[in-house]
Amino acid sequence: MSVSRTRILGVGRAVPERVVTNDDLSQRMDTSDDWIQQRTGIRQRHHITADCGATDLGKIAAEEALRAAGIGAHDVDLLIFATLSPDIDWPSCACLLTRKLGTRSIPAFDVKNQCSGFLYSLASADAMIRAGRARHALVVGGEIHSTGLDLTTRGREVGVIFGDGAGAVVLGPSDDAQRGILSTHLHADGKFAEKLWLEAAASRKKPRITPEDLDGDDPAGFPRMAGKFVFKHAVTRFPEVIQEALAANGLAIADLDLLIPHQANLRINQFVAAGLKLDESKVVNNIDRYGNTTAASIPIALHEAIADGRVHDGQLICLAAFGAGFTWAAALMRW
Repeated sequence: MSVSRTRILGVGRAVPERVVTNDDLSQRMDTSDDWIQQRTGIRQRHHITADCGATDLGKIAAEEALRAAGIGAHDVDLLIFATLSPDIDWPSCACLLTRKLGTRSIPAFDVKNQCSGFLYSLASADAMIRAGRARHALVVGGEIHSTGLDLTTRGREVGVIFGDGAGAVVLGPSDDAQRGILSTHLHADGKFAEKLWLEAAASRKKPRITPEDLDGDDPAGFPRMAGKFVFKHAVTRFPEVIQEALAANGLAIADLDLLIPHQANLRINQFVAAGLKLDESKVVNNIDRYGNTTAASIPIALHEAIADGRVHDGQLICLAAFGAGFTWAAALMRW
């Protein structure tokens, strides 16, 4: 049976114990704490120290979210896993996680949409619950970036940004028609894919990866980013999609209680808040302590906002993201 609205019933998160500070990175590359903080707002991030996949962190986050929702893995009808750094090439992280959690034989699939992946997954789960295809959905965003970064001076523009982590939410039917996800808004434009991408290993190449892909001045085997170009588009698309979500529900920026944006760069979030004339007290930022955890960043930030007492019943909350693809998205909800 379909439902009119869904809501988040529980949230969880997981990060590795090891904290990597900017000073730690300065021992491996020509950089400094000031250089990194001025450009990104990041002070530290978490990296794994031993073999660990995105689903290993995802399992911890998922179990916390399930406990918070008051349900068990056997109650989950749908599992969606957002990641750009899967444990293995295939099968999907979602399938691996069903085994680790011990779920029933439920629909499970990955969404590989980078920084917008969590919101694309949230929108998919919301639609399936409202259509009566599931009652409880588990949406996980998990990333292990540290094993795929060039942590030398050559790769510092990107290498200093990313951290490892996972976040998860449980979605279910709302018992109050006024509470829950009001709408979701998803966009993509592939014209600028090369401005933020990881080119190798690639099935379009034979062989898929070569020694040259990991060597040279600009190796294709490590993430590459045109930072200024990405910044320009992010500060345009972020406010656009936030305003789109509000307008779709007959609301305005003045109605918004909390904005939880993807944590890519503190300067982007500050620029967006200023452009929207949104007080920074209404914007959740934690990139200084976690770096960019891509698909995990929004649920981790949501988890922290709840733990810090910043989230209250009845608040209007907007989740928003921009990332590689380019893709951008927003979800507006009444908590």
